Parts: sequence; structure tokens; C-alpha cells
Amino acid sequence: MTRPVPAATAAAWSRLWLDTSFLMADAAMVMTMRGWRMMAGGRPAVREAERMVSEKVEAGFELAGAVASGRVKSPEGAARAAIGTYGKRVRANRKRLG
Repeated sequence: MTRPVPAATAAAWSRLWLDTSFLMADAAMVMTMRGWRMMAGGRPAVREAERMVSEKVEAGFELAGAVASGRVKSPEGAARAAIGTYGKRVRANRKRLG
């Protein structure tokens, strides 16, 4: 028999799911806009490709640092850290490219 999940826990995981969904939608838009820019070719395409790779490396190191430092203490905390780390970059790119 399963125990009922406390309302606060269910709400926190629901919010996490919602935030993840928004991040996925924004990331899809950024991927599309970057694709258009890269298909156009030239120096802007090269800069965009370089930026894309460097941002991913920076975000990976930032997230790894948060985990290694002990600031992340739970699976939910790891998911929140990932959403925060990647989300700020995705939102900035969406604004810049849009």
C-alpha cells in the first residue's frame, strides 16, 4: 500500500515539472532560431556555433561546481540547479536571437 504524498511535496514537484516544460519550450525556440542563423552561413554562423559550444561548457562547469560544492542536497535540488543554470542561458539567447 502506498502512502499519500503531502500536498507541499506534490506542489513542489508539480512546479518543477512546469518549470522544466517551460525550459524545454524555450530551448526548442532557441534551437530553431540558432538553426536559421547558422543556415544563413558566414561569420555570424561561425560566431553562433562557437558561442553555442562555449555556453554549454560553461553551464556544465557551473552545474558541476554546484554539485561538487555540496550546495545540491537532493534530487529535486539537482533538477532545480540544472533548470536555473541552463534556464538563464536559454532565456538570454531567446531574447538575443528573437
